[in-house]
Amino acid sequence: MDPSTTLPLIVTLAVLAAAVTHAIWNAIAHGIKDQTLAFALIGVGGTAAAIPLIIATALPRPASWPYLLASVAIHVFYVLLLMQCYRLGEFSQVYPLARGVSPLVVTILAAVLLHEHLALPQIAGVIVVSAALAFLVFGGRRPGRGAFLAAVGTGLTIAAYTMADGVGVRLSHSPAGYIAWLMLLQSLCVPMFALIRRRGVVLKQPPRILLSGLAAGALSVLAYGLVRETSVIFGAIIGALVFREPFGRTRVTATILVVGGIMLLNIG
Repeated sequence: MDPSTTLPLIVTLAVLAAAVTHAIWNAIAHGIKDQTLAFALIGVGGTAAAIPLIIATALPRPASWPYLLASVAIHVFYVLLLMQCYRLGEFSQVYPLARGVSPLVVTILAAVLLHEHLALPQIAGVIVVSAALAFLVFGGRRPGRGAFLAAVGTGLTIAAYTMADGVGVRLSHSPAGYIAWLMLLQSLCVPMFALIRRRGVVLKQPPRILLSGLAAGALSVLAYGLVRETSVIFGAIIGALVFREPFGRTRVTATILVVGGIMLLNIG
């Protein structure tokens, strides 16, 4: 068998698996009504999954730590905004919007701040993905103003930590170590808050809720670093099948456009 034909398939399957994983852990978070509890459990699960990675990987180099710590701070705002998204909006709307804002913003910031330029097919891909995600969001009932603003804010924080991590990983000389420390430090924030302010609520939860939240945290670590915007497709499908949210012709068309846009992004 020709390795040149098997490697792209392996990479594609890995990316799709990460996208599914990312959509699933977000769906679990949305499904737990108490969002503080949900993200506290996810933080505990993420911490538990990150510790073995820290033990097994090299420590990131000192030059990467300012970016790592900045990313931790941005991730805290990301979690707070994501909690608001899931309190106020439908999963199949706010999740695609939050994930869709980031590629366009990252492209602009990379061009302005890092002097990185995309080829024409990749620019077209960003435009197509962003337009398709707009169709996904507005194809059914429009989100309320609060949900819309929270989702856009979430997308901006995704773009911000993507930029910080892009530089930090390059300087770390240990990408896995960088991700492990990032996930550990950012995962601790919400559980510490919940332990201080919501301890009684956490202890009263049924085992099903506790286990699902912890599993979502472990899945979030698994998905980080591999996830692509294809996760919005699975997020929209989960919203339709699990949460009974609308998924008509417009959103089906939009998912096809998302795939086409991602193919353009991978040219070059």
